[in-house]
Amino acid sequence: MNRTVAVIGGGYGGAAVAKALDGEADVVLIDPKDAFVHAAGSLRALVKPDWAGNIFFPYDTLLRRGTVRRERAVAVDPGGVTLASGERIAADYLVLATGSDYPFPAKMDADLAGDALERIHQAHAELSAAGRVLIVGAGPVGLELSGEIKAVWPEKHVIITDPAEELVPGFLPELREDLHRQLDALGVELRLGATLAEQPPAGPGRTKSFTVATDGEEISADIWFRCYGVHVNGDYLADGRVTVRTPRGQVRVTEALNVEGHDHIYALGDITDLPEAKMAGYAMKHAQVVAANILARIRGERPTAAYRPSPVPSILLPLGPRGGVGQVPTPDGPAVLPASAVSEYKGADLFTGRFAELFGTAGRG
Repeated sequence: MNRTVAVIGGGYGGAAVAKALDGEADVVLIDPKDAFVHAAGSLRALVKPDWAGNIFFPYDTLLRRGTVRRERAVAVDPGGVTLASGERIAADYLVLATGSDYPFPAKMDADLAGDALERIHQAHAELSAAGRVLIVGAGPVGLELSGEIKAVWPEKHVIITDPAEELVPGFLPELREDLHRQLDALGVELRLGATLAEQPPAGPGRTKSFTVATDGEEISADIWFRCYGVHVNGDYLADGRVTVRTPRGQVRVTEALNVEGHDHIYALGDITDLPEAKMAGYAMKHAQVVAANILARIRGERPTAAYRPSPVPSILLPLGPRGGVGQVPTPDGPAVLPASAVSEYKGADLFTGRFAELFGTAGRG
């Protein structure tokens, strides 16, 4: 008898685990979107809307045997998933892979790819008309956005503010030094240790000239973007029938990535409480562990795959197609990557080719 695996969430980890299990189980992938959105390409899509189609991959090409349900999960219990329509899908195994939301443009705020593309084109038109751009948040998203803007419009004045006194804490000083050097060369103005006294009058991504105060200084700009504020997507767990979430809304997992207390329920990606940055690459590594353990159980074997976060933080942070900084673990400790390596590994195509292969669209016109 085939086992049913319900995967809730079709992002990086969910899509990968669904694909890996497709030939061995009856997979049901549940997501309200009509296409996978490759969020790592979203910022480039904003500045190059003609390229934006590269970040959307229809779910109907992902699975050969399994099914994709365009629905939103509203509750889970140890035996299945309840959808917003009221339908309940019974499952032998559950995978919680609903990830997190983040302000546009880093992540899309529409369920339909057509609506998301329209939103990108509208925001691009607004950004095109702006001479001065304020980015609030100097984390990897804000920094990457500044590089993408400068790659297309080197003449625009880009200002980044953040209450923190230091860029990308936790990484090697050499990485920060190179990052500062590249941002200076691009003409990006950094104001660290600065907090806005109030939110700009227009919404993010809308052109309207304004001046805001930051700790005694003023900043004038024509448009601004919010690059902070992660929200974990776990409201369907609110009744506590499967787990009680942490104060940050995350799920406690074991080394096998089981939800604590359940040997047939797994969680991966941003919804887990793993002590690591919430990045797509980690979610896909989680998917390998989850898929291996579910396959072992289906085959009557003892699951042995375990996930142990690396003690060395990693990052690939492009600043446009040709710039950026990176840090990777090596046997001798963490190593800083030059801009050329970051461009080769990620910046040039932002991994779009990898996802074209996953979704079976590689080589299509």
